[in-house]
Amino acid sequence: MTMQLMDPTLAARTLTAATEIATAALAGEDPAAVLDLVVRAAAELAQADLGLVMAGNPDGSLTVEAATGAPEPDPVGLVLSARSSAARVARGGVPIVADDVTTDPRTAPYVPRELSVYGPFAAAPFGTRESRLGALTVYRKRRSEPFENDTVDMLTAFAAQAGLVLVLAEGATARNRVDLYEERDRIARDLHDVIVQRLYAAGMQLDLLARRPTRKLPKRDATRLSDAIDQLDTAIADVRAVVRTLRTPDPAEPTADLAESARAEVDTARELLGFAPSLDLAGDIRGVPVPIADNTRAALREALSNVVRHAGAMRVAVHLRREAGLLRLTVADDGCGIPRGVTTRGLKNLRERAEGAGGHCDIRSSPRSGTTITWEVPVPG
Repeated sequence: MTMQLMDPTLAARTLTAATEIATAALAGEDPAAVLDLVVRAAAELAQADLGLVMAGNPDGSLTVEAATGAPEPDPVGLVLSARSSAARVARGGVPIVADDVTTDPRTAPYVPRELSVYGPFAAAPFGTRESRLGALTVYRKRRSEPFENDTVDMLTAFAAQAGLVLVLAEGATARNRVDLYEERDRIARDLHDVIVQRLYAAGMQLDLLARRPTRKLPKRDATRLSDAIDQLDTAIADVRAVVRTLRTPDPAEPTADLAESARAEVDTARELLGFAPSLDLAGDIRGVPVPIADNTRAALREALSNVVRHAGAMRVAVHLRREAGLLRLTVADDGCGIPRGVTTRGLKNLRERAEGAGGHCDIRSSPRSGTTITWEVPVPG
């Protein structure tokens, strides 16, 4: 059997078209735009009146994804039977050519009405042997010259090259997506573990400075210091929101890692207290819905801030437990209790957060036994 060589001019045009498609696909162009390039190039190279790119469906049928030269109605979205010649080409990987698609017994039974005005027909498998995407088909109008063998060989080679490019581009996109998520997670980790903790520590130091009884600040300076603390709190909240978005790119993501957040808050308190509070976690802490996790984290931060500011404690114990539809946070210290005359804004925030989530907050404090804050909210599941 003698192997015929493709016409050099046609081969060069085919290579140029394939290069253009590869450049677009690997540059991240929209897949629909790349398919349009594929079908336009195929129709031009084959001197066809109609070109279609068809994608395979799980049931073996094909759906037209892109078309060029098509009259109304637009065939995009048209579904071809799993028994059609194009579907057989897609599955079997062997091209087919017919002088008249409406009369050839291999093709005629499954020609859609929308394509019955065409005669000469050729179909080539689209994709690779390992990843068969569908079929690339070309048509000429009735009573036109049939497609020559050179043209069918070109179409087959072109469909294989274009399909391979799309498979490679899809793999590159998947790898890029993984790289992007890994980079997002790294940035989120740095923001949370470094920036937030430093902002929080700076805010605590400023607050301690403002409360020193030996240093009475002028009213204007005290106001500025208080404003700076409030701005730091706002900045922390903003950064936490960014961290949550980076770690949860899908806004429908229902849960947050409260256990990790609790450990971070305790670590920050350790730096400010000079000793490590104990932390006890029980139940499915990782699966808490995001709004409840945010409120719980804020409650823990406020409770630990209260210990740092007022307690003079030597021991602090944090318990976070999820059971029987409830999430219970307990922060207990052996300090001097909550001094009279100090601002109760933080304690008020604790109660309001609990009540807003359908729960409650109990605060018990005395100079002899220290302070115990129990913050409890309902949690689904």
